[in-house]
Amino acid sequence: MNRKPAVAGSFYPADPKTLSNMMTGFLRDAYCGGKAPKAMIAPHAGYIYSGPIAASAYARLKPVRDTIKRVVLIGPSHRVAFQGLAVSEADSFSTPLGEISIDKPALELLQTLPFVGFLEQAHALEHSLEVHLPFLQQTLTDFKLVPIVAGDASPEQVGQVLDKLWGGDETLIVISSDLSHYHDYSTAQRLDRHTSDLIEHLQYRELSPEAACGMVPVSGLLKLLREKSLSIKNIDLRNSGDTAGDKYRVVGYGAYVVE
Repeated sequence: MNRKPAVAGSFYPADPKTLSNMMTGFLRDAYCGGKAPKAMIAPHAGYIYSGPIAASAYARLKPVRDTIKRVVLIGPSHRVAFQGLAVSEADSFSTPLGEISIDKPALELLQTLPFVGFLEQAHALEHSLEVHLPFLQQTLTDFKLVPIVAGDASPEQVGQVLDKLWGGDETLIVISSDLSHYHDYSTAQRLDRHTSDLIEHLQYRELSPEAACGMVPVSGLLKLLREKSLSIKNIDLRNSGDTAGDKYRVVGYGAYVVE
């Protein structure tokens, strides 16, 4: 089997029990009220920093843990520059919690779009996807993954991909993005509140890479929500100064849901 191994670095504890307990703790401490999301935006930093904010969205999946059978996960490319959207030829992605099968028919469907292609280098060390996988493994019973790394792509292109795979109750859309980077605490709060307002008002053309590192996939989702007359709301907005870091140079995180 062609398997993509767990990402290197500090994002995954090597011990499966440690990772599982970490996910359980984040989800236990998160408020899980509200409707289950059809789509979400959640952050992708180190777990001690962004895990509590991501858990605010993932905790809402509990009522549909047996219903969701496919997860479309799109995150920005941090290491490789390329045009369009990159998928992987792997049969599965692996974390310390086990393997996740790739939805091959979904990838075949995306091959009809000229801006979607296989690019293993884009997936090799891309933490914007991998950070979400244990949350999905902990909150869903049995699902297949459609992992997509976004390069230089337009909102229209991302929107087309999401529309093709939107599906029904069986499909969850996850967009991976952090917010502002390396401002002082009060500046980050102000900037992230402004970015959050833009997201909630679907003002995707006003977003910048400095406001959200996942601007490309976020913009595509917001454009599609406009076309579908759907809304998105913020359920958690904090930064690393609120979780595990100092308040001198913080990174912002937001959790958003489409119900």
